Amino acid sequence: MIHPARTIDLVAPSGYPDSEVAGRAIERLRAQGHRLENVSAAHRRYERFGGTDGERAADLNRLADPARSLPDIVLAVRGGYGATRILHGLDYKGLQRRLQDRPIAIVGHSDFTAIQMALYALAGVKTFGGPMLAADFGAEEPSAFMLEHFWNAITHASFKVTSHVPQVHSVDVTGMLWGGNLAMIASLIGTRYMPPVEGGILFIEDVNEHPYRVERMIYQLHQAGILARQQALVLGEFTGGKLSEYDNGYTFETMLEHVRSVIRIPVVTGLQFGHVPDLLTLPFGATAHLVARSHGFEMKLSDYPYLA
Repeated sequence: MIHPARTIDLVAPSGYPDSEVAGRAIERLRAQGHRLENVSAAHRRYERFGGTDGERAADLNRLADPARSLPDIVLAVRGGYGATRILHGLDYKGLQRRLQDRPIAIVGHSDFTAIQMALYALAGVKTFGGPMLAADFGAEEPSAFMLEHFWNAITHASFKVTSHVPQVHSVDVTGMLWGGNLAMIASLIGTRYMPPVEGGILFIEDVNEHPYRVERMIYQLHQAGILARQQALVLGEFTGGKLSEYDNGYTFETMLEHVRSVIRIPVVTGLQFGHVPDLLTLPFGATAHLVARSHGFEMKLSDYPYLA
């Protein structure tokens, strides 16, 4: 499917990408007619980061400059680590003035979750959990599923997400959809960057985390009182975690069974979001209507900025 040409602004708040992969993504998007801005962000390197802290914060603060025209899409180059180091340096008041309720798609996942949490907490800016330049658009063969859902999500006023994964709980709730990478969410507990969401629908994912580490972070959300204020917890993909003989039957499934008995809110599974090629795009801050039954779930999303 051919999509209208868009202006895509690159930001690198975390790590630096493989130069070959980033270059492939840039050329691919340009060949499709898109205009790319701040391309230098994809080529910067400072230690293990995509630039100095000041350079990486400036990528985002450029969006607060009233003298600059806003792009259609702000696309994170990659995840890794580094977003936490620049949260204090973002111009939240300026970003709120320029971006709140504007038709702009700010997209990324993994470490980018920290940026999304802070932008919502301090500026009320809604973003999208979704693909990034290097790993997704720069893949040797980008996922057709990822591309279809990305363009559909950012160009429509509403859409539905469905799953045929059997569910333990029956759920019918409406609330704000928020979340992303579990490690990043847990790391912001007790800070001003944690959005004070009441009655929300929290979605989480992670990569290379053993089930006990996932459980520990969920316990942290539970013991901080955050989960008790949500209507449901939706689990995305938890990939890369490895068990050992020492686990002695302690698997992700047994961990999840224990978590269900502790947190006392419905847990829905099977959300196709995380560190996987076939990645959904989800609007952080949208209104979500989640209905789960034994045969699967459906979630309708609306009330978020989108490109006409």
